[in-house]
Amino acid sequence: MARATAVGTTPVPVGAGGRSYVLVRLRPGAEISAFPARCPHRLVPLAGATVAEGRLQCPAHGWRFDGEGRCVDVPSLGPAGCPPPRADLPMPWAVEERHGWVWLAPDRTGTPGPPRPGAAPVLEPVPGTPAPRGGVFGNLDPSLEHAWHPVALARELRPGGWLQVRLLGRTWTVRRDGPALAADPPAFGVRERLGVVWLAPREALDVALEVPEAGDRRFVGNWLAPVRSPGPAGPLADTVLDATHGPFVHASTVGALDSPEVGPYEVRTEPGGFSSVQEQWVDNPVDPEVATGGRPLRQRRRTTYTYRAPFQLRLRQDFLDTGATTTIVYLLQPEDHDSTRIYVRLLLSDGPGQPLVTPATAAARLALQGQILAEDVRSQEALLLDGLPLDRRDEVHVPADARGVALRQALCTFMVARRRQPAA
Repeated sequence: MARATAVGTTPVPVGAGGRSYVLVRLRPGAEISAFPARCPHRLVPLAGATVAEGRLQCPAHGWRFDGEGRCVDVPSLGPAGCPPPRADLPMPWAVEERHGWVWLAPDRTGTPGPPRPGAAPVLEPVPGTPAPRGGVFGNLDPSLEHAWHPVALARELRPGGWLQVRLLGRTWTVRRDGPALAADPPAFGVRERLGVVWLAPREALDVALEVPEAGDRRFVGNWLAPVRSPGPAGPLADTVLDATHGPFVHASTVGALDSPEVGPYEVRTEPGGFSSVQEQWVDNPVDPEVATGGRPLRQRRRTTYTYRAPFQLRLRQDFLDTGATTTIVYLLQPEDHDSTRIYVRLLLSDGPGQPLVTPATAAARLALQGQILAEDVRSQEALLLDGLPLDRRDEVHVPADARGVALRQALCTFMVARRRQPAA
């Protein structure tokens, strides 16, 4: 599989019997362990895992596995939580370090031990990271023809101008002629809403996301420059709705490693999607009173998540100790099977009776949000999925994943609605 000297406490991807594994020493100088290539939770590749306290730790949500593949820690469950049995990894039959090489037997074998090689062994190529066995919701799913999609910020399309955009694997030309918008090839509709140009290829069945803060004069709004994620929109939407990746993916910005536990919350089904309210203790480094000692860094925050299929999301964060509110709008444009353009708007208020957020403060907050988005994009780049898994047996869900489960259900409902449309 690999030279023994090449394996340390950083996972090394290898292939054996057509399957993908990672080799790692769980302590410096310890024996080598072999793990399947993906974490069972959200199928994150374990090639990016780290070793922590003699355990292999998933880079996205911090799940930890011992040398036998047992899941020994799910941070979102808290210290008293018990990982579900399906969280354990299906380990290979045997792994041995002999003759300066690492040998792996994926399945039971009657061979007593690896042979002494007469020459340097021929290493098996590392296969691609295994894909989910069930269906996935990708960027080219036919149901997406029946939805409004963001294709540009309104300011990107000047009067009398035109833009070429990618949507659902095709190139479209969008034109602005006075107040009118048009697309080539012809589409069901082109419109401007929330400061964004939207395009619906065929009759739209989705429900528009409402953003009350956009018309509230107490809020100051700014758009991030659109960025591109090298992957499908579904897993990215799942990440936006997830409250458990912050301490690990965002450890250098807003994550708090000492409070990864996620308390219970409810998800309420609504037309076109769902909403959910959750309270957490979080670090609030942008509160000016923190620097002066007027308030502690750790503060209470109530987040209201609103989702509309397929890829419209709004997160309203109310800081209960300060009265301030931050609303983040995420709109995702499925360009190609492996490309998603991301539009993020930040709407800020310091609370009732307070002055408007200053331009300098808004710029600093926007810069921080850009760093957070960059961390999410890097995590998507490493995910290596063709879409969001829809079969619940392909992943292991815990109570903190309720919004992720609701996302998968909402997309399934959206797909079914499209299939019924011709008969309606």
